[in-house]
Amino acid sequence: MEPATLTRKLKAKAQQLGFELAGACPAVAPPGMDRFRQWLASGHAGQMHYLAERTGAYEHPRHVLESVRSLLMLAVNYRTREASNTQTGQGRVSRYAWGADYHEVVRRRLHELADFHRELTPGARVRGVIDTAPLLEREFAHLAGLGWIGKNTLLLHRQLGSWFFLAAVLTTETLAYDPPQEAGHCGTCRACLDACPTGALIEPYQLDARRCISYLTIELGEAIPAELRRPMGDWLFGCDICQEVCPWNRRSPASLEEAFRPAEGMDPVELCALFYLDDESFRRRFRATPLWRPRRRGLLRNAAIVLGNRPAPSATAALIHGLNDVEPLVRGACAWALKRYDSQEAQAALADRAVIEDDADVRRDLLCPTPSGYLPP
Repeated sequence: MEPATLTRKLKAKAQQLGFELAGACPAVAPPGMDRFRQWLASGHAGQMHYLAERTGAYEHPRHVLESVRSLLMLAVNYRTREASNTQTGQGRVSRYAWGADYHEVVRRRLHELADFHRELTPGARVRGVIDTAPLLEREFAHLAGLGWIGKNTLLLHRQLGSWFFLAAVLTTETLAYDPPQEAGHCGTCRACLDACPTGALIEPYQLDARRCISYLTIELGEAIPAELRRPMGDWLFGCDICQEVCPWNRRSPASLEEAFRPAEGMDPVELCALFYLDDESFRRRFRATPLWRPRRRGLLRNAAIVLGNRPAPSATAALIHGLNDVEPLVRGACAWALKRYDSQEAQAALADRAVIEDDADVRRDLLCPTPSGYLPP
C-alpha cells in the first residue's frame, strides 16, 4: 500500500477510535536526546533511576520495535470538567488521575489500531505504546507536528492545550510524514514559571523534577523534604498548576470519554478515611487507578502533609491513627502534621509516640524543634 494511502487510513481509524490528534514522523534518533542526557546528568530526574538505566534504549525507536521505519503519534484529550474546590480535610488529585487508569483505556484503542494496520498490511510489524516503553513521546509528537514544547516542558497544541495523553504506534512500514511544528507560541508568557509553588521550573523549558509536586507525591519513595511540604498545599496526588495557568488551556474542549470523568470520591478525596485503610482495602479502592502508583505508604504520607498544611480539628484522630502506622514513612508525615495542631490530644499523642519510636527519621520529625518553615500560614 502506498504510504499516503496507508497513513490516511490509519489516521481516519485513529479518529474513529477517539484519538483527537494523529501525526506521522520517521523513526530517527529523537531530536531532544542530548537535552535528555544533560537533564539526567544534572540530577534533575531524582529517584527516577529507571530513566538513566534505560538511556541507551531511548536513543532510537528500534529499541522498542526492531526494523521500525515510522511512528504514528497520537493524542487523547482527558479534560472533562473544571476541578472542584477543596475544603479542609480534602485533597486534590491531578485531573488525569480522576477516572480509570489511562494506560488501560488508551492501550485498548492502540490494540485496535494496530490490528487494523496489520489487516491493511499483513507483512508489517506493529507495536502500540503509551508511556511505558523507552520512547521520548514528546519529542516524536513534536516531530510529527502535534504541537510545540512549552516553557512548562509539556507539549502544547493550539486547540487542545496540554490536557492530553500521548501514545504511539510504531511500524515497519513507511508512512507519509507530517511537517514538524517549527514555531513555539509561548512568547514572553511566564505564567507557568511564576505559578509553580516549589520553583520546579528553574528556567523556561527546564524542570527540576526533585522539586515538582507531581514527582514528590508520586515518584519519591521517601520522606518529602521539609522545605517543600508547605508549598505542596492541598495536592494529594500530582499537580496541575502549570497547566491551569497556561493561556492555551483556557478554551480547550471537554473530553467525551466517560472513563476519564471523576470517579466517586476522587475530586476531591476525603483524607481522614485513608488512614484506616489496610493494604487489602487500599488495593480494592485504588488498584485500577493511577493512585495505586505511590502505594499506600506514599499516598498516606501525602495525605498527612495536606492535613498539616490545612489543619482540621476533625482530622486529629486520623493523624494519631497514622502516627502509629506500621510504615515509618506514614508515621513521620503524621508527626509533622500533628505538630501544627494546637490541641492537648495531638501533643499527648506526639509525646507518647516519642517514647517508643525507634526509627531515626520518624524521631527527627517527632523531636526536632518546629522551624518557621513548618508554621501555619
